[in-house]
Amino acid sequence: MARDPAKTRRNKEISILTEQIKSLLPEVLELTGYRNEQSLNATYGGKYADFIDLKNAVIDTPQQFRTLYFQGFLQTLEELSPWGKESSRYYKAFLKYRDNELVRKWLDLFLERTYLRKYDELSKVRPTVEESVMWIGQENASYGILVTPRFKNGKWENDKSEIRRFKKTYWTIGHILETGLVIPEEDDVIKFADIEQYLSFFKNTLVRNSGSKHELELATRYCEFVRESESPENIPLLIPEFRYGGIDKKHKYRLDFTIINPYNMSKVGFELSPWSTHGTLTGTKNKLQKDINKEALANFEKEMKKLKSYFRTFGISILVFTDSDLADPDSLFESIKEYLNVESNPKQLEFHAIDDLLNFERA
Repeated sequence: MARDPAKTRRNKEISILTEQIKSLLPEVLELTGYRNEQSLNATYGGKYADFIDLKNAVIDTPQQFRTLYFQGFLQTLEELSPWGKESSRYYKAFLKYRDNELVRKWLDLFLERTYLRKYDELSKVRPTVEESVMWIGQENASYGILVTPRFKNGKWENDKSEIRRFKKTYWTIGHILETGLVIPEEDDVIKFADIEQYLSFFKNTLVRNSGSKHELELATRYCEFVRESESPENIPLLIPEFRYGGIDKKHKYRLDFTIINPYNMSKVGFELSPWSTHGTLTGTKNKLQKDINKEALANFEKEMKKLKSYFRTFGISILVFTDSDLADPDSLFESIKEYLNVESNPKQLEFHAIDDLLNFERA
């Protein structure tokens, strides 16, 4: 499998930062008075977990990581008692940082390298416990996609403590290769040895069972899109037949396809609605026009209720494609591709954080 080009670029940048850090190290040790690099790292860089809420923070850039670090550092200083500041290791570290430009430069480089090394863990938006399981498929052929699946007391559930440590990008091809598909109420998992094996199962089992030629057209184009991708494991899953009622055998609705943005957990659904299956009324020869209108209205309201229910319960916005859209499957898939070509969006940064820290005054 080809290397992830983004990871290759990060590794190259990490190597450059390491050389810069090494060149500064002797003088920084002399300025700060620490015995060795380990002591220096433990005092500054190793404290990022004390200064940042790593359990809940989603950090998109090195700048944001440094911002949160300095904000946390400042908060720690502000919480020190007036009589305890002089003896505090945090305050002593702050003075050395404030009074030495070279120390500040070293710490900036160190924090940037730390972020790049921990990028996969720090930058991921994590699904909630409720969002961490999807049941998909036909009534007698359903499967579960979980994040950290475990079979307990005869049922599948997520290991909640491990959701944030999940190594793959959520709801992507890499995700399904890591977890496979679980079988309801059985301690059994369908695992996939590689991407091609999953794509074959996706198209020829999950989608073909729906009996929809339009869904199969999209599935075929999705498979080619994944195969041609530079980073196929990072492509979001095109999730078929998401069951509104979950694992319940009798369910209200199934959504043709769903895509979850792995970087912000936003969800979009796609309904393929040809007139032949969603609008045609039969047996109208002996019906009054008002009865035909009433039946057509009931069908329309049923479809709208489905869309509203998915949005209210799961936050899924749904795009509906009708016959004119379905007539051109290439153009239709182009409309869907924009939801597959996703990447992380940097957050607005608070660049005043460093100045706030440097301007800290003892009470």
